[in-house]
Amino acid sequence: MKAKKISQLLIGTNNKGKLREIKALLPKKIKIYSTSDYNLKSPKENGKTFKENSLIKARFFSKKTNHICMSDDSGLEINLLNNQPGIYSARWGGKKNNFDLAIKKVFKKLDKKVSNWRNRKINAKFICALTIYWPSGKYKTTIGQILGRISSKKIGNKGFGYDPIFIPRRSKKTFGQISPKKKYKIDHRYKAFQKIKKFL
Repeated sequence: MKAKKISQLLIGTNNKGKLREIKALLPKKIKIYSTSDYNLKSPKENGKTFKENSLIKARFFSKKTNHICMSDDSGLEINLLNNQPGIYSARWGGKKNNFDLAIKKVFKKLDKKVSNWRNRKINAKFICALTIYWPSGKYKTTIGQILGRISSKKIGNKGFGYDPIFIPRRSKKTFGQISPKKKYKIDHRYKAFQKIKKFL
């Protein structure tokens, strides 16, 4: 696929945290639209992988608006929980995507699995699939991931989602404690973006 530069782009997400982060990664010369500009609800994510769900969203929003669309599907995988919550990361927060609820669910499941898990290193990773979809039907998807561990308690209020319980490798702070500017340069979304930015 010839990398023709994009001048206008719809960011296909209704998650304000993701919208903020993707906007911060994009070149300033691109005119950005959001789903709220078109009052669009998100489609049903019935894919079996991050890649499939990312494509479902990008295709849906592109077809609805006739814009080139970039959508992300991302989540947390915890080794001890057989890579849960995975593609169900947002759904663990219930219908309102309440991540306080989702984090409580993570801790509850870890408690059930190993009673003293807080004294152990609980490996985890954040994964992001990023898709650009063109109205013509062409698309490109990339995957980024960052390894880390689960914090024994919720710390920090700078991020969103599971950020307050994820400590990236070679750090003692959670994503919830790290400034957005710094986080945007190291996380899973950034890594996926590095592989796809040549189209921008």
